[in-house]
Amino acid sequence: MANAATIGISLRDLYLFNKGSLYHSYRTFGAHPIRLDDAYGVRFTVWAPHAREVRVVGDFNGWHGERHGMELIGETGVWSLFVPNLGPGTVYKYEIHTLAGERLLKADPFAFQAELRPSTGSVVSEVFDYEWHDVEWQRRKQEVSPYHEAMLIYEVHLSSWRSWGKELFWTYEEIADSLVNYVAEAGYTHIELLPITEHPLDQSWGYQVTGYYAATSRFGNPKQLMYLIDRCHQRGIGVILDWVPGHFCKDDHGLRLFDGTPIFEGTDLKRAEKPLWGTLAFDFGRTEVQSFLISNAIYWMDVFHIDGLRVDAVASMIDLHFDKPPEMLTYNTFGGTENIDAIRFLKVLNETVFHYFPDALMIAEDSSSWPAVTSPTYMGGLGFNFKWNMGWMNDMLRYMALDPGERMRHHNLITFSLVYAFSENYVLPLSHDEVVHGKYSLLNKMSGSYEQKFAQLRLFYGFWMTHPGKKLLFMGGEWGQFDEWKYDEPLDWQLLAYPKHGSMHHYVKTLNRVYGEQSSLWERDCDPGGFEWIDVHNAAQSVIVFMRRGHSENDFSIVVCNFSARHYPEYRIGVPEPGQYRHALHSEAAAFGGALAHPQEVLYSSKTAWHGRPCSLTLDLPPLSFQLLVFAAGEHGRDRYSALPGMT
Repeated sequence: MANAATIGISLRDLYLFNKGSLYHSYRTFGAHPIRLDDAYGVRFTVWAPHAREVRVVGDFNGWHGERHGMELIGETGVWSLFVPNLGPGTVYKYEIHTLAGERLLKADPFAFQAELRPSTGSVVSEVFDYEWHDVEWQRRKQEVSPYHEAMLIYEVHLSSWRSWGKELFWTYEEIADSLVNYVAEAGYTHIELLPITEHPLDQSWGYQVTGYYAATSRFGNPKQLMYLIDRCHQRGIGVILDWVPGHFCKDDHGLRLFDGTPIFEGTDLKRAEKPLWGTLAFDFGRTEVQSFLISNAIYWMDVFHIDGLRVDAVASMIDLHFDKPPEMLTYNTFGGTENIDAIRFLKVLNETVFHYFPDALMIAEDSSSWPAVTSPTYMGGLGFNFKWNMGWMNDMLRYMALDPGERMRHHNLITFSLVYAFSENYVLPLSHDEVVHGKYSLLNKMSGSYEQKFAQLRLFYGFWMTHPGKKLLFMGGEWGQFDEWKYDEPLDWQLLAYPKHGSMHHYVKTLNRVYGEQSSLWERDCDPGGFEWIDVHNAAQSVIVFMRRGHSENDFSIVVCNFSARHYPEYRIGVPEPGQYRHALHSEAAAFGGALAHPQEVLYSSKTAWHGRPCSLTLDLPPLSFQLLVFAAGEHGRDRYSALPGMT
């Protein structure tokens, strides 16, 4: 048995790890370059409770571990060994001898770096000494509430945003020098990275993980990723990481049967198997697994300064029957289908993250109707602070695919979301999942002719941006990528040279800017008082009108959407205040690819009551158009705006 103190390991930490509450496990486990007595070397520590013997192997010993056997620390199931004269860059694995007499070569579950696939070794890496330059960003995060701030997320798959050619990836640093400026200049507030944890198969897009603590080596080393994140923060851009605690892949060098037994996935294969994805679910009831996963969430925020996690596939975690065939159905101890262990895990995860990082973003990608996902755990909720609104997304994409002449019979698809819009704190996602595998690109989902597709996408984006909820757009959507997303090819940047796509890009950047400037569009996203219908029932003409309100009395915007292919030259809408209104954005402006060379900038209300309001405006509604109006001045007041955003 090893003496833990002699190699710098706390027995109390191992006790907490076994109990499920060591939330900085990465400081103990993995490969750590340290000085022990007078020797510099690497301390290796791994959990393998049912192993007969564990050794460290690598180039340094010719991949034969006879001289580097690890020692078991008490009855913790934890093995450790200090190897002198090793340092960062050392490639290693654990040679695990099982009780059944097998010899397994396993990557380190806590490895901070991995070899570039197809190689599968772990790499010793020093990740704790990066010099950060984001103090101002960290200070600002503590002073604002994400619920009352603009949040416009640009979702990115690093391999295919840009590349030098097939499997010739840009480095994290090269991406930083281009992506950060692009995102900042386009008006996005955050980027969301598809999983960059180490994964063996490019086709999985990072969602089938083998190295939860290792940033993928496809783009460089961990400190290069830190540089990318640092650059984002210096430009005022937050960074969200797609995080995948719901399942892991079955590759031999990974977590599956790690010590010859199912210590990460659990012994009940009916619960462990994810047949839809060919993966395994974590055993959320196992305390050491809880320490492993919660520590991983903390690790990305602590060591890499990640601002938040988008937690993937929550529905698959909390439902024991999710995508399971009849022969694999199981029930909890009360006879229900809820995964009680997973629900408890998610609650502790969120409580722990917010304990250490109160300003973090914890966003649930949840397609279920589970209630109170974004309510605090002390109120019975799961404890996330945001949730993807999958219902809105599905309804709207179905609606936009309809011929405009059919829409009057499906008016509920654009209005129903407001019935539940404030039941959770929502993000409205237009994500990668909607533009792959035969689903068509967003532009190609729109019905109608080539011209109408662009008009409808501008309309759709306008409605999306002004609907309550934070926003997420997958890369390429900003210029109307026509083809589906291809994970192994760069985006079709050449489309920007074509007028229609270039105009769409200009429209989206302008829409982004207007969104950021109009506080009424985001200050009260989570407050029912921030939204009012003006005209909700006009299914016959497929027109809706609504108002968004900010905190100030006269901080409001009027949104008018004509989802029909008909022109309404004199359409009257009610408004709450007499005075002057200005167009902040008109989707049919020629600068955006529309038909109007000079959209009317200023409109004056009349005292004709309409839609239950004391005043009204008469608008020209082109077919398939979006208009955003702002209250500029009262009858006797001076202008609220000296310049008109979005109409340049």
